Amino acid sequence: MTAKVQLISPVDGRVYVERDLADAAQVEQALTAAASAQASWQRRSLSERAAFCNAAVDAMLSMQADIVPELAWQMGRPVRFGASELRGFADRARHMIAIAPHVLAAVEPEPVAGFRRYIKREPLGTVLVVAPWNYPYLTAVNTIIPALMAGNSVILKHASQTLLVGERFAEAMRRANLPEGLFHNLLLDHRQTAALIASGRVQQVNFTGSVDAGKAMESAATGRFIGVGLELGGKDPAYVRADANLEHAVENLVDGSFFNSGQSCCAIERIYVDQKIYPAFVERFVALTNQYVLGNPLDAATTLGPLVNPGAADFVRKQIADALSLGAKALIDAKAFPADIPGSAYLAPQVLVDVTHQMSVMREESFGPVVGIMPVAGDEEAIALMNDSPFGLSASLWTQNLDAAERLGNEIATGTVFMNRCDYLDPALAWTGVKNSGRGVTLSPLGYEHLTRAKSFHLRHEV
Repeated sequence: MTAKVQLISPVDGRVYVERDLADAAQVEQALTAAASAQASWQRRSLSERAAFCNAAVDAMLSMQADIVPELAWQMGRPVRFGASELRGFADRARHMIAIAPHVLAAVEPEPVAGFRRYIKREPLGTVLVVAPWNYPYLTAVNTIIPALMAGNSVILKHASQTLLVGERFAEAMRRANLPEGLFHNLLLDHRQTAALIASGRVQQVNFTGSVDAGKAMESAATGRFIGVGLELGGKDPAYVRADANLEHAVENLVDGSFFNSGQSCCAIERIYVDQKIYPAFVERFVALTNQYVLGNPLDAATTLGPLVNPGAADFVRKQIADALSLGAKALIDAKAFPADIPGSAYLAPQVLVDVTHQMSVMREESFGPVVGIMPVAGDEEAIALMNDSPFGLSASLWTQNLDAAERLGNEIATGTVFMNRCDYLDPALAWTGVKNSGRGVTLSPLGYEHLTRAKSFHLRHEV
């Protein structure tokens, strides 16, 4: 009997869709077809690949009216924000398509008489993309489009919570008339995914998810000599200096803390504020947070939807309770958010003060709508606290002094340093992390390095 996957919607706790897991024959067919199709695809010109990829992006955008409510049902994002992910999806895809001819061009060293020497970038083969539910289009496209542009075939294993996203990708590729066998969407469980990685028939794995799952990916790839790109989340800090534009910092840090119900790898989860402006910052931060509308994500008035499931909400509730038991103070009255029902996926935003780094909420990834705010004496204390974390994905500095931002940025152990913005990926820059936030790079020219291998030509033509 074929195993089934039920997608439980965070909106109402009911089964939204049900699908069969791929069986062994389907996995074998996908691997065989992907290898065969890739052999032909790598011989196509970059302009041909770009035409197919751009057509796939167009096809995905044409499905927006259906995709936006699907996202709300699958992972809880309010419909008023659903289209923004597709805009980001298109921006990243178009950028990676546009830079491919330059990035994938042969590298030629200084000429030497009698020789032709160059380094060619060749595709790896088949790339496995293991994508998460929280930004299901954005995270997947970071690898899918550049992998195809580089001449690889792609197998997508999407999160079961957003399994319809995988089907949308497959449909977009079909509408774009992508060559048969080049892209596959497989619904797999953890055991099947590990077996696929260990099979030796994929040449690169790009995964976004938890630290524990990242360790499982590495374990499955042991001895296969394949690349494993890992983006494993964060506990991203912000430092608001005394010279910051206060209103701008508050507006953007509230959004960075609570957009997508805080379910972002690069969400702001801890804030350090110069003690001279700390009271004013906290007062404005709380006032703006209280303006959120928690409710059904299919309601156009909702600005804060449910977490992905009740268990995720309960984890954050426990973090808050533990912090309070250790002396923290909660500044948001959950009773002002009637949809916040204990045991449900609906959770009011929370702002905590009097927090310390002895509290889980300031050390462990929350992945929910809670943020701790601490006063600091100045730059030195702020940097020490920002670096006091097992994660290092992104960090933001709020100041009107560019020199100070660059100086402080050099002291922070992180993959991306922001100044006066946060919770954003620029496709022209490398998306990467340090420590438990993972390894490898997506986006930017550097993203192509993990999807190709170097092949040197040393040709002596005068003998």
